[in-house]
Amino acid sequence: MREQYIINAQIYMEGQFRTGVLEIREGTLRYYPAGCEIPPDVEVIDGAHKKVVPGFIDIHTHGAVGVDVNGASADDFEKIGSFFAENGTTAWLASVLTDTSEQTERCIDAYKAYRDSARSGAQLLGLHMEGPFLAAEYKGAMPEELLRKGDISLVERYQALAEGAIRYITVSPEVEGVPELIPELTKRGITVAIGHSGADYATAMDAIRRGVRAVTHIGNAMRLLHQHEPAIWGAALESDAYCEIICDGRHLHPGTVRLIIKTKGIHRVVAITDSIMAAGLPDGNYHLGVNSVVVKDGDAKLADTGVRAGSTLTQGAALGNLLAFTGLPLTDILPMLTENPAKLIGVYDRKGSIADGKDADLVLLDEKNEIADVYIGGERMTFQ
Repeated sequence: MREQYIINAQIYMEGQFRTGVLEIREGTLRYYPAGCEIPPDVEVIDGAHKKVVPGFIDIHTHGAVGVDVNGASADDFEKIGSFFAENGTTAWLASVLTDTSEQTERCIDAYKAYRDSARSGAQLLGLHMEGPFLAAEYKGAMPEELLRKGDISLVERYQALAEGAIRYITVSPEVEGVPELIPELTKRGITVAIGHSGADYATAMDAIRRGVRAVTHIGNAMRLLHQHEPAIWGAALESDAYCEIICDGRHLHPGTVRLIIKTKGIHRVVAITDSIMAAGLPDGNYHLGVNSVVVKDGDAKLADTGVRAGSTLTQGAALGNLLAFTGLPLTDILPMLTENPAKLIGVYDRKGSIADGKDADLVLLDEKNEIADVYIGGERMTFQ
């Protein structure tokens, strides 16, 4: 790959924009101060009127453009990744909805087939298991008959098949066996989140003390805060756990988004999509795992109960919504899509910020903070 130099752009580094030159060499980055000498025979990219920011990382998504992660093939994963790249997402985790053991294992096999072949688009970093150790009362789109008690042997079986690719898991702390499961999961290098839960405050805080590091789509599919019983919602806001937020204007009111960010601080919030196969497609009938879903006006709900079932959000749209909802500067919003998810799932050594030696995963934003260009591993993405 030919060396590239991005010039004349504002480069987001260490929480601020600075002028300078960004070198892309063999898929990694190096920053030079403005005015440095640029070697001959390299590709020079004029970033005038653009801002260079780290690529976005989506750690919770169930699919897009007609593909449901639970039923995806290797080629389907690439289809999702190409769509994500168009919308600024350069890396992601595939979220596997609670399913039968056979289907979950088939999904893991498809992931490995994708991983082991040359692919383009957003980089699939591994798997997020949303269940099956979840509370029936707050199951959301989870099939109740497939929910289970905490079982480390099942996770070990999946993780062995996945060859260590399970990076993230959502569990309900009130489910039998889950409190004891949490430290076992963390020992195995899996980041644990709590969600789909009616846990009381004490149970949620105990889970956080045991090693939980995040709360899945806060405010959704969980018991809400009451002045006499703060519940899982209160534990999420009070603790240092990261909070996933879905910023589509449906899952959380803009005022609630502002409250979460003000309470948690910008470095403990992760902007996810929780997107389903309908993302990037018109209203209509779709599915999420074994569930039938109807999308109307971009809002996805279970066909039988009307319960909200994921979203049609992209991270590019989430960026615009966060700016509009909060009034915060872009410098404050960006960590929620970049640095924070990278730190949460343990890839910040190579992704999530612009720094020497890190992967050249970049998004170039125009003057309206809309996506102008995307680079993944130093390669400029081309879109139809």
